[in-house]
Amino acid sequence: MKAQVGDRVIVASVQTGAPARTGTIVALRHPDGTPPYVVRWDDDGHEGVYFPGLDGRVETIDLRDSTVVAPRSPVDRIKSWVVDVELVECDDETTARAVLRVDDGRPVQSRYGRSVRAPHDDDMPIVGDKVAVARALRRLADTLLAEASSTMSQHEHRDVILTH
Repeated sequence: MKAQVGDRVIVASVQTGAPARTGTIVALRHPDGTPPYVVRWDDDGHEGVYFPGLDGRVETIDLRDSTVVAPRSPVDRIKSWVVDVELVECDDETTARAVLRVDDGRPVQSRYGRSVRAPHDDDMPIVGDKVAVARALRRLADTLLAEASSTMSQHEHRDVILTH
């Protein structure tokens, strides 16, 4: 990605439904136009160094007539998937289940994540919650990789195994 002073930066919000953050490149850190860029953000006027990620794009502005010339980043669309996590606490055991809602509305579920407090450990439920949720999310990630492997295997007519 290369940019010039005056180009627009658009960064998708991490919150579903929230507006994108926009700004103007006011300085380049490298003469060849490669990142990072100094950006003045429209929402608060703050200037800061911006390192482009997958959630953002740069639009070149034609300074002669102030129109957008072309996007300079491969971001075509931004999607939001929602993960619901259910926790059940019973005595010294916490169980979590993670369910991902994908574009077509189909749920992808993890196997359960569990956490059991040892008798000599302090009673800190938040720790058990975090461990159980982390294990459920890890299993959800494994499920998604297995599904992607299966889809690719069918498409390519050969075994494809994605591990991480």
